[in-house]
Amino acid sequence: MKLISWNVNGLRAIYKKGFEETFKELNADIFCIQETKMQEGQIELNLHDYYEYYNYAERKGYSGTAVFTKTKPISVSYGIGKEEHDKEGRVITLEFEKFYLVNCYTPNSGRELARLEYRMEWEDEFRKYLKKLDKVKPIIICGDLNVAHTEIDLKNPKSNRKSAGFTDEERGKIDELLKTGFTDTFRKIYPEKEGAYTWWSYMFNARANNAGWRIDYFLVSDRISKNIKDAYIYSDVMGSDHCPVGLEITNKL
Repeated sequence: MKLISWNVNGLRAIYKKGFEETFKELNADIFCIQETKMQEGQIELNLHDYYEYYNYAERKGYSGTAVFTKTKPISVSYGIGKEEHDKEGRVITLEFEKFYLVNCYTPNSGRELARLEYRMEWEDEFRKYLKKLDKVKPIIICGDLNVAHTEIDLKNPKSNRKSAGFTDEERGKIDELLKTGFTDTFRKIYPEKEGAYTWWSYMFNARANNAGWRIDYFLVSDRISKNIKDAYIYSDVMGSDHCPVGLEITNKL
């Protein structure tokens, strides 16, 4: 089974940059996207053989997530069941026979860390939500988690120590999440790999110089980590300030 996750930084914008061609080339069984920045009816995709699910933010042109899957899920839910956290279209959960798939776009802490306090509240509630699901069946979590976990996950860790996405507080929350029973699939396969990034600023030729951050992830419940076959970063795929990430996992979960 092959899964792809991609923060597209605007689905309508990337559609004009060959999104459907890239989608077909990657040929995923489940394809998750974040930051759709759209409302219902604003785009019509020709993704044959896929079921489509969208979670829209109340605020127009902001946030939003979507999942495209070849296999029809048993059930689909939107958000994490907390009204104060479910207005920005950040989470879609698909239930399949042997696992849950959770597509997430974690809130950014913002300039001068203006949303850091809210981010901490979100992290705690999201972790509780995942732990509840994990008691029922294993989970595959993917998306833009808006944090570089360790120093190896960004080009310039020292100068970004207090930047959004690399604060001690944010890194501590992903530590907490992993310790509750989840595995970072890329680091399981490539624990020492450097220069493996998924997001680059549009400024200072960051992508050309590979001055990036790894903030897009696939996490899985520890008990299915043995089923991971490979993890991917498609850094050559253009169209967004993020690149897609992938997971190949055996069907025998």
